Amino acid sequence: MSDSYQAQAQTLARKLWEIANDLRGTMDASKFKNYILGTIFYRYLSERTEQYMEQLLVNDHRTYQEAYSDPDLLPMVHDWSLQSLGYVIEPQHLFRTLVQKIQKPTSLDDKFSIKDYEDAIQALTDSTLGQDSEPTFRGLFDDMNLQAHDLGRSVDERTQLIATVITRIKELELNLAATKLDILGTAYMHLIGLFASDAGKKSGEFFTPTGPAQLVARLASLGLSEAKSVGDCTCGSASMLLEVQRHLSAHKVGHFYGQENNASTYNLARMNMLMHGVKYHDFTIYNGDTLTEDHYGDRKLTVQVCNPPYSLKYNPKLPGLKEDPRYSEAGDYPPKDYADLLFLEHMIYHMDEQDGRIAVLLSSGVLFRGKGEATIRKYIIQKRNCLDAVIGLAPNLFHGTSIAVCLLVLKAQRGANQDNILFIDASREFTPGKNQNTLEQEHIDKIVAAYLDRKDVDKFAHVASMEEIAANDFNLNIPRYIDTLEEEAAVDLAAVRSKLKDIAQAKQAAEAQVNAMLAQLGL
Repeated sequence: MSDSYQAQAQTLARKLWEIANDLRGTMDASKFKNYILGTIFYRYLSERTEQYMEQLLVNDHRTYQEAYSDPDLLPMVHDWSLQSLGYVIEPQHLFRTLVQKIQKPTSLDDKFSIKDYEDAIQALTDSTLGQDSEPTFRGLFDDMNLQAHDLGRSVDERTQLIATVITRIKELELNLAATKLDILGTAYMHLIGLFASDAGKKSGEFFTPTGPAQLVARLASLGLSEAKSVGDCTCGSASMLLEVQRHLSAHKVGHFYGQENNASTYNLARMNMLMHGVKYHDFTIYNGDTLTEDHYGDRKLTVQVCNPPYSLKYNPKLPGLKEDPRYSEAGDYPPKDYADLLFLEHMIYHMDEQDGRIAVLLSSGVLFRGKGEATIRKYIIQKRNCLDAVIGLAPNLFHGTSIAVCLLVLKAQRGANQDNILFIDASREFTPGKNQNTLEQEHIDKIVAAYLDRKDVDKFAHVASMEEIAANDFNLNIPRYIDTLEEEAAVDLAAVRSKLKDIAQAKQAAEAQVNAMLAQLGL
């Protein structure tokens, strides 16, 4: 991804952020995001419809409006849109039609009202009912309550505010047809990050920064020529699923799966997948608590990535937890304050036995804490023998937390490496920032290269035998395997003594000079 591309996306995100701050009124920006992001999404779906119809009707020499008004063509146009896009936006509800009503109404009756926008969204949603695309689009705009009093007490006030939002978003330069790289989608993700920071969201709950997400995606997809399925059981806004999509873009990917507990973020994930060009029939995102609701069933996945909430509290006495096949094999459970390894056990349970692989970001405490977590570590290492690498990352890489995080790589079939585990200390691989450190491309490349080389590198990487790990009682704390201490420079004591002597002499000379000056003054 080029710097200019990132710069364009960040500039666009800043403009959207300015809109949120200019128009939010009685709402804070983190709430106003629903209207900004929802309207961006509606514009995207609308312009996608027009692009698609223009391509289909090019030989018929008809516009979309003309084709939709033709009784003979209408059923065909309607079916084309449903089959390919998964929804229908009628010409009267197109985004540019709404803009025209706002800026140049043909009559008083044609003047824009907030009801026009409500009707447009409702018609889009209704078009998916009973279709294969219904689960993908169900409730996508529920967070954009156009009747909320926060937008204005009267219909006229709400109409004026939403008309301004639509107009401002129309002014943004978003040429989807000419943009090869998805600047809109990337800007969307930058904006999500800004809202995450503003709302004080915890790391992993909403948005995974680009650097860690890219590292996870690369490590999870190394060596694959195809992936039958890709999953993220705490997918947030789907940033890591989309990173995997980018890394596997030259290969065949069967289906994307995700699960997200937060209803608003669940909506954002589905929007984000669609805006990044993933067809509605090529992904399934579930809404629910992964720890207690396993929507994956018996499905086994080729690639899994995840950045679950760190040190999440859970209830070990929840009904059915002890009998859940995802967790019962390990023989013990984590303490109630640390659900981290439950997410990992979920992923291992759903890992394809032939070529499954996992890359997951977890709190570093999972490497060395005792009790139930120690039992689970031993189960994963000794019985399952699927842990392939332990990578320690720099602190302060994520929104809302400054803790150091580890990245674990697991593989169902480890081949020649089944008698060892690779440790990498990448805690010094970052670019310092004012509020947050950054994992840059050069750092990612260095870590991936060390993973592929799988050789000892002084103070950076170590291939630990299973005997060495067992001797450490399956404690995976990285300093046990990699000496990270830097030797201090030798101190020349003679030079230090000489310097102290010179300082003392200089002090005496200065005092003598001051005393002489005071004597001249009669003091």
